[in-house]
Amino acid sequence: MKSFDPKRFVAGLTGRPGVYRMLDADGRLLYVGKAANLKNRVGSHFGRRPDSPRTRAMISQVCGIEVTVTRTEGEALLLESNLIKEYRPRYNVFFRDDKSYPYLYLDSGHDFPRLSFYRGARGGSGRYFGPYPGAGAARRTLNLTQKLFHIRQCDDTFFRNRSRPCLQYQIKRCSAPCVGYIDTEAYAADVEHAVLFLEGRNEEVIDALLDPMQRASDNLEFERAAHYRDQIANLRRIQGSQHITAPRGESDIIACAVRGGRACVQVFYIRGGRNLGNQPYFPDHSAGEEPGTVIAAFLAQHYLSGKSGRGIPPAIYTGHRPDDLELLQRLLGERAGMAVRIRWRSRGDGARWIAMARENAEIALEQYLSQRQKYTDRFEQLRELIDAADPLDRIECFDISDTGGEATVASCVVFGTEGAVKSDYRRFNIHDIAAADDYAAMRQVIQRRYTRIKKEEGRLPDLILIDGGRGQVGAARQALAELQLTDIPLLGIAKGPSRRPGLETLILADERRERRLPPASPVLHLLQEIRDEAHRFAITGHRQRRQKKRGSSPLEGIEGIGSKRRQQLIRHFGGLQGIERAAVEDLAKVAGINKNLAQKIYDTFHNR
Repeated sequence: MKSFDPKRFVAGLTGRPGVYRMLDADGRLLYVGKAANLKNRVGSHFGRRPDSPRTRAMISQVCGIEVTVTRTEGEALLLESNLIKEYRPRYNVFFRDDKSYPYLYLDSGHDFPRLSFYRGARGGSGRYFGPYPGAGAARRTLNLTQKLFHIRQCDDTFFRNRSRPCLQYQIKRCSAPCVGYIDTEAYAADVEHAVLFLEGRNEEVIDALLDPMQRASDNLEFERAAHYRDQIANLRRIQGSQHITAPRGESDIIACAVRGGRACVQVFYIRGGRNLGNQPYFPDHSAGEEPGTVIAAFLAQHYLSGKSGRGIPPAIYTGHRPDDLELLQRLLGERAGMAVRIRWRSRGDGARWIAMARENAEIALEQYLSQRQKYTDRFEQLRELIDAADPLDRIECFDISDTGGEATVASCVVFGTEGAVKSDYRRFNIHDIAAADDYAAMRQVIQRRYTRIKKEEGRLPDLILIDGGRGQVGAARQALAELQLTDIPLLGIAKGPSRRPGLETLILADERRERRLPPASPVLHLLQEIRDEAHRFAITGHRQRRQKKRGSSPLEGIEGIGSKRRQQLIRHFGGLQGIERAAVEDLAKVAGINKNLAQKIYDTFHNR
């Protein structure tokens, strides 16, 4: 990249709103920023010496800037948020949050609506309740709603094909509308009460249940009256156990704690005056940032990413004043289709909830830093053990899983000084090797993994860990030698006698020697944790592949045999066993099967 003169560049900038991208000498993205006035904002980075060491380090690396002009500052904020999500620049606060939030979905387009767990785009015609901070909170609420109101959860195919009630009816979690045990009017009343409950309007549900309970009692329908009585009692018990003093209606409570070069954002989700749970977030690249900056980045990336946002509530309580407060309020309101207030100065209940959220953020951050320190210390001890020249920041571990050579799968798991990096996990389907040849499988996965990384200029590990003995380590070493990657330390961990934990043998590939560590060694515990995670990830993939393979027909792999010809063959011979026993001449008698195709079918069944 050519020499960069920031003053000349700023002099030619426009004063319109937009987004700027700072690049280093290799063209890598360092930072993305938005501006109401590009000329003033970009110029401010180069006007005087920044106070923050982190900002000074960033500015010293800038060798180029690209800009995108937008119509408004709001458009610039949205573009900035999307670019940060996509490219994860080194100096931007970034929240790892790629999963969609779970909801409960009520399908209103059916005579007997279904209430179910749902995750994904909210394009259906029914009602969505949530979002919930996690699948556990959503499923607990779903189970509770089923217990109280007996709303069906089964899918429509299952519902249409019932001739008798399923187990859900037997355990009193469904009223069995599939077999006519309840009419549409009574079921609609249960659905209405369930909706009120999910909206947090428990008192209205109780009031609605009192009259039918009394009528049932007057008509001597004591079993029905007892059902209403139990519903009311359960609702009052839930009210007592889940009662909270929270801001009314729907709101999110957000607090931020910053310490030790890391930040934690804690979010409590309040819907209908009920606490649906809380979730901590630990952003990357947050060192040296103020809480207001971190919260502003969270609000933009959490609520404004995607097509419809993340269930934006009308009120958001924050422990600090976020940067760009007015702009965020306006954009959140436009996205939500209603007025959204960000309250950072609260009294009474709001202040108490912010205090609780802040306390949870501090506790979560302390636990996070403690866990991170545990990994950092153990990584350093491991570096000393193998006498590595450089610090260990990234370990990749490989394991092979098969059953008698069937459906062999290799796993690669990645650990850093903050623990497992699950976004970098990979599985590999192993092919073209002899059955149960773990050495060839290990050689293949190492070749495939690091050939791709070298081609794509990806990040190489500081240590490669192999779940296996000398043979697997030797195979990995050969593959690395072919790729000219012999400078990466290689370590094997072989199971001890009777496969008992604590008796493992470490194979140091460079020195070609073995070593045993005490069972209580922190380094051994680290290696066991990584090895066990690689084994879990491999065996899960192996089972999935084996089940898929066993559930497929041998006919599916034959060129020239489509679904129609498969059906004709099965109909003619009565099943796969009949096809397997058939001679080539018999196969050729089936319509559409010529002699060459019949020979292929015969060979497929007799050369396995």
